[in-house]
Amino acid sequence: MKCHITDDLSLSRPLEGPLAADIGRFAQWAREQGYARSSRYKRILLSAGLSRWLGDHRITACQIASEHPRAYLKARARGRPVRRADRTVLDQFMAFLRDQGVIPPRKSAPRWLTPVEQEVQAFETYLRQARAVSDGTVGNYLRVIRPFLTQRFGSGRVRLSGLCADDVVGFVQREIPRLSVPQAKQLTTALRSFLQYVRYRGDVVLDLAAAVPVVASWSMAATPRAIPPDAVRQLLASMPRRTPTERRDYAVVVLLADLGLRAGEVAGLELEDLDWNIGQLRVRGKGGHWAVLPLPLRVGEAIVAYLRDGRPPSPSRRVFLRASAPRRGLQGSAAISAIVRRALQDAGVQAPTNGAHQFRHALATQMLRHGASLREIGDVLRHRRPQTTTIYAKVDLAALRSLALPWPGGLQ
Repeated sequence: MKCHITDDLSLSRPLEGPLAADIGRFAQWAREQGYARSSRYKRILLSAGLSRWLGDHRITACQIASEHPRAYLKARARGRPVRRADRTVLDQFMAFLRDQGVIPPRKSAPRWLTPVEQEVQAFETYLRQARAVSDGTVGNYLRVIRPFLTQRFGSGRVRLSGLCADDVVGFVQREIPRLSVPQAKQLTTALRSFLQYVRYRGDVVLDLAAAVPVVASWSMAATPRAIPPDAVRQLLASMPRRTPTERRDYAVVVLLADLGLRAGEVAGLELEDLDWNIGQLRVRGKGGHWAVLPLPLRVGEAIVAYLRDGRPPSPSRRVFLRASAPRRGLQGSAAISAIVRRALQDAGVQAPTNGAHQFRHALATQMLRHGASLREIGDVLRHRRPQTTTIYAKVDLAALRSLALPWPGGLQ
C-alpha cells in the first residue's frame, strides 16, 4: 500500500516512528525551497528511514540527539562508508525539526574561552551592537586584534591597563612588512578602533590610538577604478534576459550602474524596501544607516521583470534569491561580485576590475563630468564624511589639464 507524502511523492510503505507526522511538512518545505523531485524523494526516503529506526529503538522525539542520525546511517550502510550527502540531508532534516520545535535544540558543550578570546568576543559585540558594523568589517577587525592581544599577553590574563605605546608600535612594525599598503591601512584602522574602544571602556587612560603609526602613502594617490560609460552600455546591452537567472543578474547590474549601490546593499534588499506607489527604494548602508532613493524607470522595470517572471516562490523576503535550492537570499557582497564577474566575462567587456564597486565609481565620475559638485556626489553615494568624496576631484583629467600652468621653458 502506497503512502502519499505530497501530490507528486509517495513511498511504498506507511510512515512509522516518532517523526512520521513531520515528514510531510519537511517534504513541503523542500518543495518551497526549490529542490527537484528526485532530490525531495531522497530526503523523504532518508527521513522516513530515520524515523522508523528511532521507533525500533524506542527513541521518542524529545529524546532525539545529534548522534542518532549518525548511528542510523552507520547501521543503514552495513559496514560501507557513510556518504557525506546522506549526512547533509539528515542534518537538514534535524535543523528543520529544531526550527519547528519538534526536537530539542542542539546541545553543545560549553566553550571555554581563553582570556584573549573573551576580549575579542567583547569587542565583536561592541562593533555589532554599538557601531552596527558590517559582518565583513567585523571579521577584518578581529583578524587584527586577536594576534595583537595574543602577541602581547599570550595565553595568560589580559591586563589592558598594562598596554603601552611600545606594544602598539612594535606590533605594527612586525606586521607591516608582509602587507600591501591597503592591508596595512586596514590593520592600523582596526587597531585604532580597538584602542579607542578600550579607552572608552575605561581599561586604559592614555590615548594609545594616537600611537598607531601612519602608513606612508600619498593622500589620494590612486584614481578610483571606474568602468567606462561605453563599457557599461555595452555590458547591459549584451546581457541576455531569457531565463530567471539572466533576469536576476541584469537587475543586479542595473542597480549597481544606475544607483551606485554597494554590493552588500544590493544583496540585502528585501521586498518591503520597494515602494512602488511613490517610486522609492529603501537601502541599508554602512553602519546600519537607512537611506531612501528614487527608483529610476530602468531599475524598476528590471526588478519587476525578475519578480514577475524569474524569482522563484520562497519564504525568504530577500529580493534576489539563489538560482538553485535552497531558495534563500544571495549571500552578501561576494555573490554580487560573482554576478558582475560572470557578466563581464560573458560579454567580453574590458573593465578595470571584476568587482561591483567600479560601477559606484563610474556613477560618481559621470556626475562630476556633468557638472555635479562633490557635495552632491557625496549625497548620492551616501558618504558620511566629505573626505570620502574628495578623491573624485582628480578623475576629470581633461578639466584638470585645462587649469595646469605651462611648464617654464616649454614649447611656446
